[in-house]
Amino acid sequence: MPALVLLGAQWGDEGKGKATDLLGGSVDYVVRYQGGNNAGHTVVVGDQKYALHLLPSGILSPGCTPVIGNGVVVDPSVLLSELSGLNERGVDTSKLLISGNAHIITPYNVTVDKVTERFLGKRKIGTTGRGIGPTYADKINRVGIRVQDLYDESILTQKVEAALDVKNQILTKLYNRRAIAVNQVVEELLGYAEQIEQYVADTVLVLNQALENDKVVLFEGGQGTLLDIDHGTYPFVTSSNPTAGGACTGAGVGPTKISRVIGILKAYTTRVGAGPFPTELFDEDGEALRRIGGERGVTTGRDRRCGWFDAVIARYATRVNGLTDFFLTKLDVLTGWEQIPVCVAYEIDGKRVEELPYSQTDFHHAKPVYEMLPGWSEDISKAKSFSDLPKNAQNYVKALEEMSGAPISAIGVGPGRDETIEINSFL
Repeated sequence: MPALVLLGAQWGDEGKGKATDLLGGSVDYVVRYQGGNNAGHTVVVGDQKYALHLLPSGILSPGCTPVIGNGVVVDPSVLLSELSGLNERGVDTSKLLISGNAHIITPYNVTVDKVTERFLGKRKIGTTGRGIGPTYADKINRVGIRVQDLYDESILTQKVEAALDVKNQILTKLYNRRAIAVNQVVEELLGYAEQIEQYVADTVLVLNQALENDKVVLFEGGQGTLLDIDHGTYPFVTSSNPTAGGACTGAGVGPTKISRVIGILKAYTTRVGAGPFPTELFDEDGEALRRIGGERGVTTGRDRRCGWFDAVIARYATRVNGLTDFFLTKLDVLTGWEQIPVCVAYEIDGKRVEELPYSQTDFHHAKPVYEMLPGWSEDISKAKSFSDLPKNAQNYVKALEEMSGAPISAIGVGPGRDETIEINSFL
């Protein structure tokens, strides 16, 4: 049975939650493999809307086991708040599993994140201020706190002391902030231990045994390809690997187990935070996309920057992820435009460029080269098959598929769980 990776093919916010939830009823495990509560998924079930930040979307699918993998960074207070909110709405969260090797976002990680962004001023990255980057930095610097450390007070205390030795020097001498007390942090973290203990597991073993027993496992990335720390628009990126390779390291499953890699594409393009964005719109069209598409960050609450579809980015995502399929979301948002521009290439210093430039300088200077496609005015939200779409909508999808380099196997025509056209099964 297949192991599937599902990830964002743009700058995040493509509608991964809808896609994951759609598949959730057919899979046995849904695994978050990177990121933290800086990633937001909105899932609409019937007339109920759920905003998830840290929990895998599969938690809304009965019979599915949601897993937080070792590559995720976990804020215990956010985790418990999300679980409590879902429980109050009647969602069963008892099957959740959390890797004992996942790293903990500590209070001092959040503090460092916020003061660093303020200190950078105009040069700030545009982080969510939730401690994600500093936690990954601690992980790489080998002073991180892991979930399993909550169950050994001696080790936990030693690790917090080691981390704060340097951080308190920075906070007090560079940022003129008060030093953080070791015992205060340890006491707070120990307070979470009993509350999450029922969920902690050796998830690497669980997932590999599941695949050996022909279970279907879906690996769910947060953010998007262009926010990958290695393959994104650095330095305006996240601190982990949302690309397909991150699923292997972030969940402990070998690449030979992955059978399908599905990229989520929005029918136009958005991003949150700073950084280059060639097709960004600053006119009425951009405002219309933002308004009709409800483009406000689930986690940040910030308005998303909006622009036309960028086929250069889509081709790049296909290449670096080895995409086998696309799930195209929010096609309905484009209803009403007579002509829809699609970016097919860039102009950089007077030259036409068909592929994403590796140079940060070139990408900052990239100007979109547009091809105009005929639009449609018919309501497509009730379409159940590809043939139900207006001819121009069909042609738009076919053009995007040809430009992007992988088949579009599903199309979102509305926010609801059932407002999806499935062309080819993912399973």
